[in-house]
Amino acid sequence: MNQTTKRPPGRPKKAAPAVQEQPKPKAKRAVKRKHQTYEAREFKALQSSGTFLLMQSGVTVYDEDTDTVREIRYCERENSIFKDEQHANSVKTPITFRMGRLFVPRTQPNLMNYLTVHPGNKANGGSLFAIIDTVKKAELDIDQEFLVNDAVNLIRTKELDDLLAVALAFNIDVDRPIAEIKHDLLIKAKKSPQTFIESFDNPVVSMKSLVKQARSYNIISVSKKEIKWADTNKHIISVPAGQDPIDVFVRYCMTEAAAPLVAEIERQLA
Repeated sequence: MNQTTKRPPGRPKKAAPAVQEQPKPKAKRAVKRKHQTYEAREFKALQSSGTFLLMQSGVTVYDEDTDTVREIRYCERENSIFKDEQHANSVKTPITFRMGRLFVPRTQPNLMNYLTVHPGNKANGGSLFAIIDTVKKAELDIDQEFLVNDAVNLIRTKELDDLLAVALAFNIDVDRPIAEIKHDLLIKAKKSPQTFIESFDNPVVSMKSLVKQARSYNIISVSKKEIKWADTNKHIISVPAGQDPIDVFVRYCMTEAAAPLVAEIERQLA
């Protein structure tokens, strides 16, 4: 009987290395191109406060990208404002200012672009319309409110003599109750706050007040032809034809030669 010798077992087979899963590449996000965007803006016609139709025939601008002069027009359904980039059958869309104003929403960038580069835009040296800068307008409105407030505060804080001097300079009747004088000054302060504030430090205003007081107290006599002393009828200066005698005398009193005369008026008013 043949004996079969069993073959000793060989080395155990090496285990196959574990296959490592490669990380999946991250999906790239689509990069959105940045386009020029416009905020809603308002435009104001400069030559009309009613209905104004902006003409679009033969409007050209210089295009830096192509270094050429190109014709522009606004077609509502066209993305470009350049005529040579628009469809041949495109029709211009009327641009109408109503009550002198035109509001352009941000959803009409083509119209905004057209008005922005239009040669009639004040920002481009034109005289047809202008962009209303709402931020700047708000700042101006605030400054004006502060100015009015400062002018009104002067009526509260200034001495009565200062208020009467300014009132006389503004031809306000001072032979009335103080409340009525202040009321008229209040109207003036609100109407022209800058002028009102500056009047308190204006030497011409002070001199004009002095001259009017001198006339009121019959220290000087004023006519269309001359200014003279009321008590002696002595001539002071002549008034040129067609000029206001008070203004002429005020200008004279501001000169160095009139210093003795002004001193005498002040002495008599004291």
